[in-house]
Amino acid sequence: MSLHETIADGIADALRRLGLADSDSAGALSKDHTPHTALDIPVERPREAAHGDVATPVAMSLAKQLKKNPLEIAEQIAGAVEFPRDVVESVSAVRPGFINFRLAPPVLRAAVRDAVAAGDRYGSSRTGAGRSVQVEYVSANPTGPLVIVSARAAAVGNSILNLLDFVGYATQGEYYVNDYGKQIEALGDSLRFRLQERLGVAAPGETIERYQYPGAYLQDIAGGVDDATARRWIGDEETSASLGRKAAGALLETIRGDLQAYGARFDRFFGESALHPDAVRAALDRLVKSGHTYREEGALFFRSTAFGDDKDRVIQKSDGEFTYFLADVAYHADKLDRGFDRAIGLLGPDHHGHVPRMKAAMAALGAPVDWFEVIMVGWVRLLEAGNPISMSKRAGEFVTMRELIDDVGVDVAKYFFLMRRANSPLDFDLTLARKQSDENPVYYVQYAHARIASVVRFAEERGVASSAGASDLSRLTEPEERTLMLHLLHFPGTVAGAAQAREPHRLTTYAQELATAFHQFYHVCRIVGDDAAVSAARLDLARATRIVLKNTLQLLGVGAPSSM
Repeated sequence: MSLHETIADGIADALRRLGLADSDSAGALSKDHTPHTALDIPVERPREAAHGDVATPVAMSLAKQLKKNPLEIAEQIAGAVEFPRDVVESVSAVRPGFINFRLAPPVLRAAVRDAVAAGDRYGSSRTGAGRSVQVEYVSANPTGPLVIVSARAAAVGNSILNLLDFVGYATQGEYYVNDYGKQIEALGDSLRFRLQERLGVAAPGETIERYQYPGAYLQDIAGGVDDATARRWIGDEETSASLGRKAAGALLETIRGDLQAYGARFDRFFGESALHPDAVRAALDRLVKSGHTYREEGALFFRSTAFGDDKDRVIQKSDGEFTYFLADVAYHADKLDRGFDRAIGLLGPDHHGHVPRMKAAMAALGAPVDWFEVIMVGWVRLLEAGNPISMSKRAGEFVTMRELIDDVGVDVAKYFFLMRRANSPLDFDLTLARKQSDENPVYYVQYAHARIASVVRFAEERGVASSAGASDLSRLTEPEERTLMLHLLHFPGTVAGAAQAREPHRLTTYAQELATAFHQFYHVCRIVGDDAAVSAARLDLARATRIVLKNTLQLLGVGAPSSM
């Protein structure tokens, strides 16, 4: 049982003793941090360190139900809650109704020992054991190179996979390749012109601007085949669709290479073309059999308003053509049939309307409530010297993912993308990202890890052997030591909360705070000194901090260097 669960159980017991809630409404948190019963008892880190080590606002929730002053309820609970002295040192109620807990030193010391003992697995859990989650992310059309919004989605999606893996879920990362339809035909037409341009047979006065995909990247594809192939491709035997598939295939290979260089995990690339026509027809039949379709003016509609959508959706046009929405239904039906317990999809900021209709379709097909979960990824604006930039040095239209990582590096790009909540717009400061100093947030965190590695090497050279967490940690009495131990203690709860909420940005916030706590400890407390017992204890604290920094960075998909 985690510390937060222990605190929550103690509060629940106090509520029952006080008669403020019965046994059916004062349940403690379950292992996956969801309430067993109607009353959730959140236990969280206070915003201000002076307010205690952990706190709960449960009195304010009860105040609404009981129509009482929340501070009075908090004072009652604080007076009734019971914990062993080696777990909670003191309890206090403060305005407007928080209950704050100061933890006992043995609990803090245990975090150091646990971290050293668990190593790479410290902070992990079996919360998701026996359940499977698919995360579909990026999924940009293979009609051009990946751009910076895709780079942000790749950072977010990969970190969510890491988090879910770490708390025990069986996961799969998937990329949905939109390799079918009108956009592929338009891509073929654009490539045809580039081939004609290369061979000098383009129509007089015709320019690439009249085509849907004018980017210079198609010139690379056109220039990558010999003249005989180029002439064959512009001949009558190649349709716009077939030529578009050739271009999409080449672009997809580039996309795969960029994602691999970025360290984004994809277990499968699923092509939309595989759904046509059989799976799409099967999805239509399933919707019809569900009883939630009707015809109007020759078109077939899905009655998505029955499931909360704002309007019904066309799934087959009056001319018999299937809509893109129906193909998307077929794709998600395939996910459901594959047996995933939950399907998470990352969508761009212009896809809000897609969410209610897809949730409606999956409900009609019998998916469990909340089976389909959507995370919106917000826009990115690049800034240089405080000014927004939008032009690519090469493509002439946009800044590509490859250009960004070549400029600032993979670690910096990912970390910067994960510093804000995924659905929030993000300003990416290139000037700051290029700096190799404490001003750069990722450099600051990585330097803390590298500094500890240097300290450990120094200790080994001095003959200070590792105690593997068996040192006398009661020698850690300085405020900076206590603060650092408290941060280590909070790591498992931070991971659990970030995984449950699908919010990797919580880890970047935590990493900054932990690095700050270590740097303060380092400057105040000499780690390897004349007192052997104190040195051993501080060295164990440093080793534990290094483990947690490394685990945090790895969950973010960022490297943890031993020297810088």
